[in-house]
Amino acid sequence: MANPNAVGNLQLDSFSNGRLGIIRATTLNTSGNGVVTNIDIPLLSGGLTNGGAVANSGGVILRRITVQNPSGNVSAANVSITTSGDGNISNAVVANVVLSSLNTSGKYQDLNIASPYSANTVISGNSVQCLFVNVNTVAGNNNTVDICVWGDVVSF
Repeated sequence: MANPNAVGNLQLDSFSNGRLGIIRATTLNTSGNGVVTNIDIPLLSGGLTNGGAVANSGGVILRRITVQNPSGNVSAANVSITTSGDGNISNAVVANVVLSSLNTSGKYQDLNIASPYSANTVISGNSVQCLFVNVNTVAGNNNTVDICVWGDVVSF
């Protein structure tokens, strides 16, 4: 008989397209680099690195970033998501985007992954432990959103 816990015994690197990181109920009402209340989205809870070692650090392939579960209208917000806290757009995982679809609760918006991460570049745990949310234009209210990062684990 098969083991009924077969899936529970596997790790995320045994599956395709799992949730790599999430921040919940964060506001977009303050502008600046990395100013979101939860400042960053930890990838696999920071579990990609082995003490900074290049050889043993893991990697992920980003497939999708979804902004979801707005508590109200945040459609005026313009955000980017980067691999550095300084907001440098050359480190963009998601280039500047207006969250125009998020005008009421029950909506979501998938954000386009920017090059080179959209094509063939893995995010290495040796260099990146989290993604930073940068608010370029505020939502103008205290409504909140969840931001989820989806992708594949190359290795732990």
